[in-house]
Amino acid sequence: MSKAGTFIASDGTIYVDHKRYFWWFSLLIPGAAVAGPLLYLVFNHEFLLWLFFILVYTIFPIIDYVMGEDSSNPPESVIPLLELDPFYPLITRMNVPVVIASFIFCAWFVSSNQLSLSGYLAVALLAGSIGGHGLNIGHELGHKKHKFDIWLAKIVLAPAAYGHFTIEHNRGHHKHVATPEDPASAKMGESIYFFALRELPGAILRAYKIEKMRMKKAGNPAWSLKNEFLQAFLMTFTLFGCLIIWLGSGVVPYLIICAFWSMWQLTSANYVEHYGLLRQKLPSGRYERPQPHHSWNSNHIFSNWALFHLQRHSDHHANATRSYQSLRHFSGLPTLPSGYFGMYVVAYIPLLWFKVMDKRLLKVTDGDFEKINVLEQKREKLIIKYQSAHREALLK
Repeated sequence: MSKAGTFIASDGTIYVDHKRYFWWFSLLIPGAAVAGPLLYLVFNHEFLLWLFFILVYTIFPIIDYVMGEDSSNPPESVIPLLELDPFYPLITRMNVPVVIASFIFCAWFVSSNQLSLSGYLAVALLAGSIGGHGLNIGHELGHKKHKFDIWLAKIVLAPAAYGHFTIEHNRGHHKHVATPEDPASAKMGESIYFFALRELPGAILRAYKIEKMRMKKAGNPAWSLKNEFLQAFLMTFTLFGCLIIWLGSGVVPYLIICAFWSMWQLTSANYVEHYGLLRQKLPSGRYERPQPHHSWNSNHIFSNWALFHLQRHSDHHANATRSYQSLRHFSGLPTLPSGYFGMYVVAYIPLLWFKVMDKRLLKVTDGDFEKINVLEQKREKLIIKYQSAHREALLK
């Protein structure tokens, strides 16, 4: 392998990773978020604190649309070389101190400047967006086998008060994905707001139960420092406590809003990733193994650069420990019409989401409601609605 990112496999296959240096775009999220407060210190205009949200929810989707999609894949024989290249984990690891520093800077900012309620809220939400980025970094690092990466994941998840994520996601979501039992898999007919009411407490409870069971099997007391669930909350309480001691009680609302908005970013991703998709039950009563068609995918270039190929979600569930640079595109899979940034906007307007996504869901399942993870209280209504629409389409 050369320094330019050219990989030569043992079978002679040559692969050049043209996206190699574009992964630095991942730093755009925390960088753009703190730009608002930095500009405020120069120009003293609070509207600058809200520019980041215009960037994320309007400019980013437009960039995705203009740049289009990338369906290129690294050859399978090259993937082991990609996995061994230290350049790629360096980028994710570098994101950790950037996320922590940005979070602390924003905490200092709200406690050191006379802001209106709107300005305070803007900075707290900015920090929550950084925390959401940290959750994605924690997701990537938390799947690794190296203890250093696992601890980095715990650290970067602390500002979001979501350190239990690696437990819940790795040992819960990956096991139950695309089933009615999974609180992190959205159901057809379920708005993101009702999904959040089920997913957020469900994730905490599942993480607690999983770790409690692990401790019991290991012969350790449940409330031990070896308990990773407890470790996670202690790290958050320590971080928050130190900031309160340093900056005063005025920072408490900031911490609460930031944690909530960080969680909301994860909820938004979870909502769009598996909406309505369902694994089938086998005669044994067990669910079939997760398949690529049990995740919604997007190959939009810009958002994949910013999110470490999170949108190539099918390959992630098929190969959970595979690093972001190695994730592959599969043709013929459930596909989102935009990258995640654009889909979040659609999801926040339930009527628009159902209009856009229900048709796509019915198409990839051939209209068979037995293949759809449906919100039970809406099942009959949805069947009547869409079967009627199907009959009308046939008569035209």
